[in-house]
Amino acid sequence: MLLAVDIGNTQTVIGLYEGEELRFMWRMATSKPHTADEVRIKLLAYLSAEGVDAKEIRGAVLASVVPRLSASWVEACSRMLARDVLVVSAESAKSLFKTRYKNPAEIGADRIADAVAAVSLYETPVVVVDFGTATNIEVIDDEGYFIGGIIAPGMETSAAALFSHAARLSSIELVDPLVAIGRTTEEAVQAGVVYGEADRADGLIRRIFAELGYEAPVVATGGLSAAVAKASSLITEVHPELTLEGLRLIYANQ
Repeated sequence: MLLAVDIGNTQTVIGLYEGEELRFMWRMATSKPHTADEVRIKLLAYLSAEGVDAKEIRGAVLASVVPRLSASWVEACSRMLARDVLVVSAESAKSLFKTRYKNPAEIGADRIADAVAAVSLYETPVVVVDFGTATNIEVIDDEGYFIGGIIAPGMETSAAALFSHAARLSSIELVDPLVAIGRTTEEAVQAGVVYGEADRADGLIRRIFAELGYEAPVVATGGLSAAVAKASSLITEVHPELTLEGLRLIYANQ
């Protein structure tokens, strides 16, 4: 079995693969103060709940955008599995990841994993929109090179800012309200946030297509991808576990 860990700013997603099959997946809040011991205890609890012995895990691969947590997770996984952990970067993924980025070391590990999985599953050219704390758009051209993309505030990030600055608004579930004209405050906020995110994504994708000179399949991923994709006119595929799949592929090609 392979343990794949995607540490995001808000959530950490953990996947356990048996061969190419994602057998189990867990989401936990990203907690920056976590020590290696705390991480190991949480991991063991998840495995125990599914009846999995840590000795069955033969490898681990990690993507992180939270540098303060990376060392804790690497130490925890190394101690638990008695194996080295593959930390994803443009360098460690270079057998699958071609780029024309000016400074490849700047590219987030999650963006690298998304690009690798998208090329494997959908070929090239392809565009990935990852709806997370940030909305990341990755562009892979018709020669298979990651050429860059866009980073914007994520849907939940924007909604949280709205809720914190508007005294009469409280946290609202971000789902498709099915109407553009909200008849309640909840519907009005959902329309503004969900449809606003879909239209923003479509607008940015159109700019990307214009700059490329051709169109490409658009793959949505991330926890909120399904809700936004329904409201988008340009997203062609939804793959919520795309990042984990990229981690698996990078590990398998070492």
